[in-house]
Amino acid sequence: MIEKWKELDEFRGRIFTGEWPTVPELFQIAVEKWPENNSFSVFDPEKKTMSYREAWEKILKIASYLKEKGISKGDKVALNGKNSPEWALSYFGILSSGATVVPFDNQMKTEKMMALSAFAGIKFVIADFDVLERLKNQRNEWYDSLSGVLMMKGKSDEYTSIHDVKPENVLELPVKCDENDLAAILFTSGTTGNEKGAMLSHKNLTSNVYQAVSFITYLNDKDVFYALLPLHHSYCCTTVLLETVKHGAECIFGHGIVVSRMINDLKRGHVTVFMGIPLLYNKVIAGVMDKIKKQGKLVYALITTLMAFNGFCKKHFGKAPLRGFFNKKILSQLGLDHSRILICGAGPLSPKVFKQYQQLGLDFLQGYGLTETSPILTLNPREHFKIDSVGKVLPLIDMIIADKDSEGNGEIRVKGPNICLGYYNDEEHTKELFDENGYLRTGDLGYLDSENYCYLRGRAKNIIVTEGGKNVFPEEIEDMFQTYPQIEQIMIRGFQEKKDVPCEAIEAVIFPSPDFYKGKSQEDAEKEITALVHEVNKSLVGYKKIEKITFVKEAMEMTTTKKIKRATVAR
Repeated sequence: MIEKWKELDEFRGRIFTGEWPTVPELFQIAVEKWPENNSFSVFDPEKKTMSYREAWEKILKIASYLKEKGISKGDKVALNGKNSPEWALSYFGILSSGATVVPFDNQMKTEKMMALSAFAGIKFVIADFDVLERLKNQRNEWYDSLSGVLMMKGKSDEYTSIHDVKPENVLELPVKCDENDLAAILFTSGTTGNEKGAMLSHKNLTSNVYQAVSFITYLNDKDVFYALLPLHHSYCCTTVLLETVKHGAECIFGHGIVVSRMINDLKRGHVTVFMGIPLLYNKVIAGVMDKIKKQGKLVYALITTLMAFNGFCKKHFGKAPLRGFFNKKILSQLGLDHSRILICGAGPLSPKVFKQYQQLGLDFLQGYGLTETSPILTLNPREHFKIDSVGKVLPLIDMIIADKDSEGNGEIRVKGPNICLGYYNDEEHTKELFDENGYLRTGDLGYLDSENYCYLRGRAKNIIVTEGGKNVFPEEIEDMFQTYPQIEQIMIRGFQEKKDVPCEAIEAVIFPSPDFYKGKSQEDAEKEITALVHEVNKSLVGYKKIEKITFVKEAMEMTTTKKIKRATVAR
């Protein structure tokens, strides 16, 4: 067993049996080790927090209340609300009752949530006040069949709050579940809009927490995590919430991607572990560099020179001698002066942006995964980071590259303890998800190097085949525009240039940044961005050059992790 996992031996046979603890048992271990540590906190507007012991008492009360309302082991309970300590308490409470949690995107339309809830056989709903009101107003046969509802955030005499539940008999321990029991159903639409319910067992989730720990050996109970991205998504739930609990650390809950509130939380909370997506990191560093430029050419030249020196030392000697200077001058203004690690997922970060953060003395973890893999498959270890890679394959994961082309690229397929059980009540798509040897088909194209580091090329379904028979990966071209503030969104796709020739040329669908072009005409924006596209084209080989530019006047529909839903963009 990996050294970092040996701590489980102390609790195996006492708190849990088998190979991995269940999710409630993960929390139970944290309570035993760090009962008085801060667990869940929020600034609302003053800081509100609770210890692991206090959180555990609330979790068991919620679990007990659900049991008294008729929820049995294996029943499905919906969870829908914005990030908050109440969301976390409800999540662990549902699982501690023996039920299966079904988290929903808080932005999902009510009709869609109700349809998916009926499909999943949801028997109980825990949600924020506004969600409960929308469900009540559109009540149907499914809603009327519910065993009950509980309110997380909000004020109302009509609904019982999770803080006010008073079960007659409070459980002393969670309802006993097996590590292979179904823990969660995550409805994932990806970029297509066709929801499928990925079934994740307790083993899937907790094994993935420990797999990640093998590459992040330096986290501890003094760390402060920040839950900014939506918790209904496996990325934030596993990487932030469950990792927080595993380490007995503190989790501060954000209020959505509002940069001013985020910075305020980071400053006041002394956050040490921050997780974001490329879009967010791009905006933050662009704002930093823009402020430095406005101080004049001399200051800009000085700061960028110092950054280059700091980055050189960090890369070659493992130390950033000017971190203290940048903490005071730049990072403290962003609330990142306490940061020990930045995590990036949901897409590759531009090497240029990564380099700028490294030059400021910050460490990045970049990873890759899917909802169906709980989600982490690879992580770039801080000690041996490869800037063009999405990281090294985690322990216990068998990753292969299937159907390789002449350049060694093929579909990434995986096996491991974190791989989902399939799609709920969907035999057809479950069969499609796995190949004949039991490997999960990720649908992503890439390759592995000699050290088992993974390199992504793009989604198989998005690939463009040119007239010369060349394969073009849209994501590869899209990533080249990450650092241009003039562009809010860009989607690369193929278009049939010649009606009688079944091949494609390259088209860029672009939504200009409203903030950047505030006060300027659409014509000016399109002219400038067209020039940028021509500039990027110069660095592209012939068959990858963008031949058509289509400007859209409204933002393209996106997933919660800010990926464009390609299927919804009109041609």
